[in-house]
Amino acid sequence: MSADLGRLLGKVDAVLLDFDGPVCSIFAGYPAHQVAAELVDVLRRCGVEVPLDLADEPDPLEVLRWTGAAGDRGVTREVEDALCAAERRAVQTAEPTPYGREVIVAAYQVGMPVAAVSNNSAGAVTAYLAAHRLAEYVSPVIGRPYADPDRMKPNPAPILQAVRAVGERPDRCVLVGDSLSDIRGARAAGVRVIGFANRSPKVAAFQAAGADVVITSMASIGGVLIERSGG
Repeated sequence: MSADLGRLLGKVDAVLLDFDGPVCSIFAGYPAHQVAAELVDVLRRCGVEVPLDLADEPDPLEVLRWTGAAGDRGVTREVEDALCAAERRAVQTAEPTPYGREVIVAAYQVGMPVAAVSNNSAGAVTAYLAAHRLAEYVSPVIGRPYADPDRMKPNPAPILQAVRAVGERPDRCVLVGDSLSDIRGARAAGVRVIGFANRSPKVAAFQAAGADVVITSMASIGGVLIERSGG
């Protein structure tokens, strides 16, 4: 696997990082299921009849997707605003991913642009990077399109936006992500993809979805980049 990873990183000139997973666990101190429940409460206050399965949904992004599919733009904006506020609160207690910082700094040191491409809000990602003294290493930050969940990953649009911003061809970029939406979005964008399997069941799922390489620790990427830099 390390040889495959080394070959892959030797073929790319820019690193695109998903945020929640490769960089940090955004909801470590403010649980995702609590945020999802708060968004469901927003729906109810807006007079929306919430189905039972949505009432038990633990992923706030899925609540937003459902809201967008329901088709009421005003309600979608209400849920979006509530989620943005929750994410800004969540980053204050987010838990850094081991070796995530090292990957960012090492890529920067070897001259590889590092961009963030996230289904979380850009404001939350930017706030986290600033608080952890990483803002100077990561540009651009491409966050969730406002109140337009259909354009979140796996839609390739935000990934391609990052590709254009770093000025490289898609096949000269690699996305590091920890979800199937990352793998599928990268495939649709023509970008190489490293699946970060931070839970063991993800390994087979990412391989089946077409990840170029699957890793279980961000240290794997950091080691290759640090070696390249001579550090």
